[in-house]
Amino acid sequence: MESVWDYPRPPAVERSARRARVEHGGVVIADSTEARRVLETSQPPAIYFPPADVRMDLLEPNSQRTWCEWKGQASYWDVAGAEAAAWSYPEPAPAYAELRDHVAFYPQRVDACYLDEERVTTNEGDFYGGWITADVTGPFKGGPGTAGW
Repeated sequence: MESVWDYPRPPAVERSARRARVEHGGVVIADSTEARRVLETSQPPAIYFPPADVRMDLLEPNSQRTWCEWKGQASYWDVAGAEAAAWSYPEPAPAYAELRDHVAFYPQRVDACYLDEERVTTNEGDFYGGWITADVTGPFKGGPGTAGW
């Protein structure tokens, strides 16, 4: 078991040991054995897909932008009609260069996300895009009343 409270700040990036897959609208949007996990205190892992493993033809740029104090400016993508369902870092901070152009998906905004054959669940709220599996424990940041953690 992994506790999200053992994850570091600033976040760590590691290669995922599991195949990652995203489905939406009856189509596989992303499928990779080369995905990266971003591990940050209090949050379930976010999964980032190499662009070669994403159906980029099904993503449309969204004007939304956010700022991460560690990774830099995130750009967002609409995914087959789901608004701002994915994000990426086109020019991440140097410490996160390996995430350049990788695409992460919000499990709560697409039909299904999987690690191997396990369907993931997501943290509460709509800001964090963590992937919760049976081997990750919380409590997780994102739900009502957790903004000040």
